[in-house]
Amino acid sequence: MRIPAFALIPLLLISLSGQSVWADEAYARIKFPSDGAKLDAMAQNRIDYEVNPGPRGDHIHLYVDNHEAAILRKLVGSHQLDTMAPGPHTLCIKVVNKAHVPIGVEQCVKVVVE
Repeated sequence: MRIPAFALIPLLLISLSGQSVWADEAYARIKFPSDGAKLDAMAQNRIDYEVNPGPRGDHIHLYVDNHEAAILRKLVGSHQLDTMAPGPHTLCIKVVNKAHVPIGVEQCVKVVVE
């Protein structure tokens, strides 16, 4: 497939300026556990994450099964999870503003505790 020349102009401008247009784009990534992971009910489980809150975000809230479990201030880090009952669970990190309102940037993973 051939890319039209006009589509390459923004990429050329980015590379000439040495800056990325997407540098301020907000994101939330759960690095561990992965989606579908099996966690040991007897182990001290954790979540590893990385976020860029972007211009509208301030910090992160961690949710376990739609219940707020922690407020996280570090943009890259790890957080010890409370003991979870055996069975399926959903872990989410959500970027929120200073008023603790989610801005729509989040990632969730489903895990099974055995």
